[in-house]
Formats: sequence, C-alpha cells, structure tokens
Amino acid sequence: MSGASRTTLIRIPTRPLIPPKDDLWDALDSALPNLEEGDVLAITSKVVAIHQGRCVPTANVENLEDLIEAEAEAWIPKASSKYRISLAIKGGTLIASAGIDASNANNHFVLWPLQPSETAAQIGRHLRKKHAVSRLGIILTDSHCIPLRRGTVGIAIGFYGFDALIDYRGQPDIFGRPLGVTLSNLPDAMAAAAVGLMGEGAECIPAVILRAWPDITFNDAVGHDSFFIPPDEDIFAPLLEAFGRHGRKEAL
Repeated sequence: MSGASRTTLIRIPTRPLIPPKDDLWDALDSALPNLEEGDVLAITSKVVAIHQGRCVPTANVENLEDLIEAEAEAWIPKASSKYRISLAIKGGTLIASAGIDASNANNHFVLWPLQPSETAAQIGRHLRKKHAVSRLGIILTDSHCIPLRRGTVGIAIGFYGFDALIDYRGQPDIFGRPLGVTLSNLPDAMAAAAVGLMGEGAECIPAVILRAWPDITFNDAVGHDSFFIPPDEDIFAPLLEAFGRHGRKEAL
C-alpha cells in the first residue's frame, strides 16, 4: 500500500465482555463499522480469552505461581523480583505472569487465549467474509513492560493476514550506506499504537482499526515462524539465560 495515504486509527468501543465466558462475535459484530480493504484490526487478547472461556475464578487459585508455571514455557519465580512478579516466556514472548491478568476480570484470572495466531486467523476469515474484503489483517494484543521504562505498551501475541517483517537489509539509507541488519516489525509497531488508544482501565475499547498503514503485504498466512527469534539468537540472550537457571519445560 502506498505510504501517501493518510493513516487513521479508529477506536472501537464495545459493551463489556464478562468473565468467565462471553460472546466476542456478539460484542464485536455490533460495534464494528464497515471494514475496508487494507484495514488491520487490533483486538486485545483479554476479550478473546474471555470468549474462549480461558478464565479461572480467583477463589479457586491457592497459589498464583502454580498457575503461572502451568501456563509458562519458562519462568523466573516472583521471589527474584522486587515487585513479587513472576517473569515468563510464553508463546515466544517475554511477559509478566505468563500473561495472566486479574484486571477487568470480575474476580477471575484471565489467561492468554489458546493458539493466538490461529485464533486471529479464525477472526480474520470471519470478518473478511462478513465485510466482503480480501485484504484484512488481525493482531491480538497484550500490554507488557519494556526494561528500563516505566509503564506498559502494546505487543502482538498473535497475528494473521500480512507479512510481519519489512526487510531493509541491503537497501541504502538516506546517505547511500547499505543497511546490514534492519528488519521492521509490523505487528508490534501496530500493537503499540493500538493499545495506546485502547487504554488500560475501564475504557471498554478492546479493538482499534488501523486504516491505510503503509507498506503492508497482505496474505492468508497464520502468523510466521520467522517473526519469532530463539532466545540464544536474540540480542538480549545474556539476559534471557536467567530463565534457564530457573524453570523451563522444554528447549526454547
């Protein structure tokens, strides 16, 4: 898509989705305007998890760390944290508490949705048919913390319908110097913009349309393995080694 078009972000307020299980289609279909060719719809993963019934009553959880360990692929216990928060790797993502959240959860812990990218594909294919569009992307978002920064920003935990990376390697910068390693990460860039408009409190804005975002190549792919990087190849590998000294279920 040409970068000459004006990019627009449209917030989508809905009724609250109530744990432990609620109907996302009912809430979303009635709230969405007509989607257009080239739109990307970002949806907070919490409402998708509620739709799937991925909620556990807080009264049934004696030890939250046990639930975190059950959900995580690798974790660092809360005893290591000043804030008594467990860190985890789940679904190729470094996330606090394995994504488990008690906010806006009606006395439940809301887990991550199952198979986020596959679920994004189900949503995307439903909406492509309903709105008669062929180029539509879906991102499932969550909030996370960036090291050495206060506050939260959005991150993509699953996506569907477009190429995740723009490869600048070998292209010249503005002074003609070839770029050596630069890949632009579209899902997380769009997730950060969308979550910034969703809010973190009682806004009831679980979705944002990103319209005319530049340089998207649409497809029918369900996520992309190339989007995720193994911990030992990551630029932050020396920090991620801490997970190997604590809990780990499988080779990451």
